Amino acid sequence: MSEKIDKEQLVQKLKETYPGGRISCTEARELAEKLNVDPGDIGKACNEAKIKIFACELGCF
Repeated sequence: MSEKIDKEQLVQKLKETYPGGRISCTEARELAEKLNVDPGDIGKACNEAKIKIFACELGCF
């Protein structure tokens, strides 16, 4: 994705992609890279979307 995604779009994408309310640390980091956003932004959006990040490997979230 060449342009940055805004916060609302990111929250919506997370809700659509992870309807079970869980995302692994690896998936979160891969999604951040794919969408060209900071991993911290993924963490904040997950909090807003009520999506739990599990199996955190690096303490990023």
